[in-house]
Amino acid sequence: MASASVLSAWPPTLTDAQIHALTVQATTYALSNGLLYLPPAERQPPIPESAIHAPLALFPSPFPRSIFEHAKRIQRTYNVLYSRIAQHEQFLDRVMGTENGVGKVDDFIGQLWTGWKQLRDEGLVQPLHLGLFRSDYLLHAPSGESPSLKQVEFNTISSSFGALSERTAAMHRYLNASTQYYNASSHLKTDSFPENDTVAGLVEGLATAHKAYNNEKAYILFVVQPGERNIFDQRPLEYKLLEKYSIHVIRQTFDELALSATLDPETRVLRISCATDLHTDGSVEISTVYFRAGYAPVEYQTPAHYHTRFLLERSRAIKCPSIALQLAGGKKVQEVLTRSGVLEGFLSDETKWGKAAFRKEEVDELRESFMGMWGLDVGQDMITPDHDALESGEENFGVRKARELAPSLVLKPQREGGGNNVYKESIPAFLDTLPPKDRQAWIAMELIVPPSGASNYLIRAGGDNQRAVKAEVVSELGIFGWALFGDESTDMIEKEVGWLVRTKGKESNEGGVATGFSVLDSVLLVDG
Repeated sequence: MASASVLSAWPPTLTDAQIHALTVQATTYALSNGLLYLPPAERQPPIPESAIHAPLALFPSPFPRSIFEHAKRIQRTYNVLYSRIAQHEQFLDRVMGTENGVGKVDDFIGQLWTGWKQLRDEGLVQPLHLGLFRSDYLLHAPSGESPSLKQVEFNTISSSFGALSERTAAMHRYLNASTQYYNASSHLKTDSFPENDTVAGLVEGLATAHKAYNNEKAYILFVVQPGERNIFDQRPLEYKLLEKYSIHVIRQTFDELALSATLDPETRVLRISCATDLHTDGSVEISTVYFRAGYAPVEYQTPAHYHTRFLLERSRAIKCPSIALQLAGGKKVQEVLTRSGVLEGFLSDETKWGKAAFRKEEVDELRESFMGMWGLDVGQDMITPDHDALESGEENFGVRKARELAPSLVLKPQREGGGNNVYKESIPAFLDTLPPKDRQAWIAMELIVPPSGASNYLIRAGGDNQRAVKAEVVSELGIFGWALFGDESTDMIEKEVGWLVRTKGKESNEGGVATGFSVLDSVLLVDG
């Protein structure tokens, strides 16, 4: 297979002087074009005064053209799938709730679900949900087989690196245009660098939600983390909203919102007070709440933080995501979808979905992207939680199978943001310490086996690491999409809108860029 031979021989050979020259070109391009992070600091100053380039791959990474197009195509089906999951309250109650679901043993999930349930009982006033999604994949090629596409996870909250991935793709196109990479490989040709317009696509989703809210003077609220280093991935969305759609953005943390956010008791209009003289009453109405924070327990240090999240959810503003859509992105949902008939029930049940049902081959495409998964709490039938085993402390089928297959597995909790998983040889010792009552919060997933032999030059800012370091690598592809849905009187709108590549050293299990494991990369399409 041509693509496999390219991977095993990547990157092309260059002299040290050529690598150094490309590194200077890459880092100065990054610094000139906003491919940046704020530098590490115990506390960021109120006014940023310096920046560093984001971690980068010097070469784009080869990826089979047909599989890349396949990943883009099935994003449309994934958009619909997760939109339907978010609207299926009974399913989410059963899988993520506090009675028999994950929320029973996971306090963070339980708090979110309990608050959502209370708000549902009160009556939610905004039927629309906005999702800015990212589906992440690795190539799977066990025992030298031809690569296939396998999903790592589906992100429904704070799906990041859209802007920086677009800039990374532009950087690689620039390096090729300016240096031709010293004619080191025939694969480095213009039509092998796909366009990446992720920012415009994500912003279109936000602008569509804003328009549906039907108040052109309203603002979009970005809920952000304090001391955010990844601000240069967020600001381009803000700039594009203003430049193309004349939509203003206000950025606030949960702590700031606890003091600034108010709801009209009758209309549930969300207003945010802000320190600006542009508004005579000192506050702005919010059309859409875009969460770039709120996905991790550490962000909810006090009950006041949950109170603020629920106040936003209670409002008339469109949430991106709603709590329902955030819960839909849970790892337990991903595992349940692999069970017989569950995926088909969401996509191909003509009784429920009518003309919107998907053809069998479209559903099969998604199922083929799944790896094997099961819950640590499951019994022999792999479907029903083995509550007797949980109560007695005995090891049930799910745990025993995880022990037996540990070298080929990863254990995942219901967490986002990287650094939360347990891999391979660490699994048995972890299971020794995992209380039986907590098993329900974890899933076991068969590890994806990437093609071997690919390398790249990785560049990180600071000290000796500033030079390009060659390493054997694994590259993860993410496909972005968005969907606006939920109002029975309005047709769902959804699109596939862009992509990213994150590349890490092969010895690293985790893949997060913000958490320091990966570098930003882009796709080089290869045939075969």
